[in-house]
Amino acid sequence: MDAIADSAGTPVYIYSAATIRSHLRRLTEAFAAVKPLVCFSVKSCGNLSILRLIAGEGAGMDVVSGGELARSLKAGVPASKCVFAGVGKTDAELEQALRAGIGLLNVESEAEFENLAAIARRLGIRCDCALRINPDVDPRTHRYTTTGKKESKFGVDLERARAFFDRYGRGEFARLRGVHLHIGSPVYTVDPYVQSVRKALALKEDLERAGFTIDALDLGGGFGADYTTGQTPPVRDYAAAIVPLLEPHCRRGLRLFLEPGRTIVGNAGILLTRVLYMKQSGEKRFAICDAGMQTLLRPSHYEAFHFIWPAAPAPAFVPASREKEPAMAGLSPCDVVGPICETGDFLALDRMLPPLSRGDLVAVFTAGAYGMSMASRYNSSPLPAEVLVDGDRFELIRRRESYDDLMAHELPMLEHAPAAPPQARTALRH
Repeated sequence: MDAIADSAGTPVYIYSAATIRSHLRRLTEAFAAVKPLVCFSVKSCGNLSILRLIAGEGAGMDVVSGGELARSLKAGVPASKCVFAGVGKTDAELEQALRAGIGLLNVESEAEFENLAAIARRLGIRCDCALRINPDVDPRTHRYTTTGKKESKFGVDLERARAFFDRYGRGEFARLRGVHLHIGSPVYTVDPYVQSVRKALALKEDLERAGFTIDALDLGGGFGADYTTGQTPPVRDYAAAIVPLLEPHCRRGLRLFLEPGRTIVGNAGILLTRVLYMKQSGEKRFAICDAGMQTLLRPSHYEAFHFIWPAAPAPAFVPASREKEPAMAGLSPCDVVGPICETGDFLALDRMLPPLSRGDLVAVFTAGAYGMSMASRYNSSPLPAEVLVDGDRFELIRRRESYDDLMAHELPMLEHAPAAPPQARTALRH
């Protein structure tokens, strides 16, 4: 850790190539009987080197923006191995996806489909589409990441899905031939997936009886990651419950898509930060670090737990597992906070931790997913570096931003712009 911190500085995201490969291979092997196209969720971790690593294992990409599609293509992934979801695709993004030859375009509303169909017809490009449905299943996760309930902004409810196909399912250019669902993330039990798959397959069979061809099923992602040790079932447990439902359909030609994100990269990454100051205020102990909500938003935004521990603990403080309340003598409560001018700027509150001192390196675990991808430049904080460890080597895969980087895209200062006409200046004064 010291060598990486000395080379790349802090805060820095550190990823393990071996862990990424292992997680991806386990998932692929668990679902091998139904031969899915595994499309990695780019929104979880979009670094080009990470995408190239995952693509090298044969995976496609799940994208939700034109920028993520551009990243995937830059990483060498053909558009035909990409699925494009998202509730608010722009005309430019739809045209970009069509021209690139997107593999599957997931639509989420009648208005979006009508727009897509018009653009596809204008361009003379045919594409395969899937309708995103809300199976109205509670994944029992955070309200901000629950996406499959009837009241969600995503997709359409099951009652409207049949009417949707009746109206649009015979289009010439935007060919509606699949069903897509994504119930939320992280989902720590298998049962919500079983319920959702059963509902999706029932819809598929109903549509096929009505004469529609349904040869694509996108189950989304959302499988959990271990923020605490043993928190989520092994991926083989998800597969053991889901695969038997899908096998008969896949034998008849159904193409299956999966969109894993955090289950691949969550525990493959840590955030390394340095303690700037220790502070006592009344009964409260604070560790003020150089990483905060601008570096890792999840604790503040989702009330999410990340295990935090000194990177080089004394022998008496080596934890046996990642727990919310470690059973260990010598710990005391501490708020781990960042440098941002917000009370909500924290990585952990009232966390039982060993003694910490200025200059100590602290590791924030399970930070590979929705860490760097949600980082911001708030308070004009340059984005952190990213490092990939592969075997006994590590490589800088994103350099730390400079102050010049922060301002590189801004327009010239107003005093150098042409003066406003007198009437405009008068209007501004009023």
